[in-house]
Amino acid sequence: MTALPAPSARPTWAERLARLIPPFDEAPVPRPPRTLWAFFAWCLRGSFPVLAVASVVSVLAGTAEVVSAMLLGTVIDLASGSSPDRLWSDHTLLFLGIALFLIVLRPLTFGASAAFQSVVIGPSLNVLVLSRLHRWTLGQDITFFDNDFAGRIAQKQMQTGRAVTESTVEFINTIVFALSSVIATMLLVISIDWRVGLALGIWFAGYLFYISRFLPQIRRRAEGRAAARAVVTGQVVDTITNMRTVKLFAHADAEDEAAIQAMDRYRETTLDYGTISTSFRFGLMVIAGLLPVLMVGLTLHFWTQGTATPGDIAATGTVALRIAQMTGWVSFALMGLYANVGEVEDGMNTLAHNHSMEDAPDARPLPAADGIRFDDVHFTYGREGDEETGGGLHDLNLTIAPREKIGLVGASGAGKSTLVALLLRLYDVERGQVLVGGQDVRQTTQESLRRAIGMVTQETAMFNRSARDNIRYGRPDATDEEVVAAAKAARAHDFILQLEDFKGRKGYDAHLGERGVKLSGGQRQRIALARAMLKDAPILVLDEATSALDSEVEAEIQAALEEAMVGKTVIAIAHRLSTIASMDRIVVMDQGRIVEEGTHQALLARGGLYARYWNRQSGGFLTMEAEAAE
Repeated sequence: MTALPAPSARPTWAERLARLIPPFDEAPVPRPPRTLWAFFAWCLRGSFPVLAVASVVSVLAGTAEVVSAMLLGTVIDLASGSSPDRLWSDHTLLFLGIALFLIVLRPLTFGASAAFQSVVIGPSLNVLVLSRLHRWTLGQDITFFDNDFAGRIAQKQMQTGRAVTESTVEFINTIVFALSSVIATMLLVISIDWRVGLALGIWFAGYLFYISRFLPQIRRRAEGRAAARAVVTGQVVDTITNMRTVKLFAHADAEDEAAIQAMDRYRETTLDYGTISTSFRFGLMVIAGLLPVLMVGLTLHFWTQGTATPGDIAATGTVALRIAQMTGWVSFALMGLYANVGEVEDGMNTLAHNHSMEDAPDARPLPAADGIRFDDVHFTYGREGDEETGGGLHDLNLTIAPREKIGLVGASGAGKSTLVALLLRLYDVERGQVLVGGQDVRQTTQESLRRAIGMVTQETAMFNRSARDNIRYGRPDATDEEVVAAAKAARAHDFILQLEDFKGRKGYDAHLGERGVKLSGGQRQRIALARAMLKDAPILVLDEATSALDSEVEAEIQAALEEAMVGKTVIAIAHRLSTIASMDRIVVMDQGRIVEEGTHQALLARGGLYARYWNRQSGGFLTMEAEAAE
């Protein structure tokens, strides 16, 4: 669990209010529902008491508007019914009370409402929802991320967190406020004449009918606009992430065309949304204009009949104009609200998928990483019938003794990487079982399993963080001295001291750029080796761990690797066979099966597939094309 930011020593009033909604939910995130309103409830879980108080404050603010109009009517009636020389003396306390309400109570009510929206709800709720969505997304299996754009997933998280927060704030600020104002207005005009109240009720029913016809269309078009915007983000991020490849192949025009097509689709969906919203707001303005004509006209009629006072006319006119004006920003807020609801629904459809790789209910932490066994393992990524072309594993049996070091050899597609992925439980076997320390990995918590395995891959993963943080990722509680020791062991210390980023940060503080683009391939692999050495896990997996190194540096790294492998169970995948010739055992794979195993010398003497690989090496690498031709 990531440590939460430490609170300031002397929190301000704003910080105290913001803490009413805890912004970071440390409890395990439950499974999000796939229906819209239940998903909203999942996002807002834990904040409902504060939202209820905010709603009450909004009701008081909405009522205060009508009370202000009522007090204005009272003042007019008193003025028209009193002589000028006695008006102040006869009604001093009443006028002081009205002034107190307008100068103190009404501002306090609106100020409290604004504080709830902008200080209590807005900042903390957005972070709460975003952190909850992010934590759920982190639990998805690797296929979830393989099947989508990284930029699109990030966009959906940000979009959904923002949309949930803005929907909640707008609901309290607009819907609750407006409803309380209309209800209070209804009570006011009924006290003048029930027929004016009836007219207001008929108008309000027509208003609700009108918006009920338009808002679902706005919601659907907003959802389409959000989806198109996310595609634009995904396309642009995908291009930027692979910018070196774009430059090397001179495909800037093609990438520009792909982005333009995505942007054009976004423009079309935005135009659709703008068309429906324009029609909606125009109709609402017509309906809003009917209200003051209707209410003031009726009150004037009753005044001519002696059943209404000038103050009633003023109060009715004030609230009618206020509600008519309110329909403008209410309609705008409703469009925004339904647009946000559409974006939440779109985000829900992307992010609220169930985890397909969950810990079993009775999963236990890995007790010890003593030995590995693949027992009749069959896995084809859900694609049966791949036995002839490779692609997965087929009835594979392999036992690796504790602290044994094996090398995995085979052509591309032989199943080497699949074997490692099943060991790490990035996928679940379709048949058979994978055991570590005698325990089925499906009955082991994923976190404890992966903490027991250190890995260095050919495609090294770097974060756009400092060199120190990238190495310390292997063991977050490591000291600076331990980080430096691991870097020295991986022969990375000297070049790290020469690093400097564009902000002037140097050495271990220098940031490495996105995916480590500021480093050479060999430098990235040495950082990755240092990370694995610092982790010091009992199982070590090396997937082409020295492929990007020149011969001189490789010789140094091999010595460091031999030190790192002492006392560990090791699986090393290599095309450069010389790097694994000294392993305890070499396992040769072909089309998802083990076809040979033994020591380097024994396999050479056998004269089989491994011997052909060894004889066909070019510059120390396995020549796959030659083997395929064979």
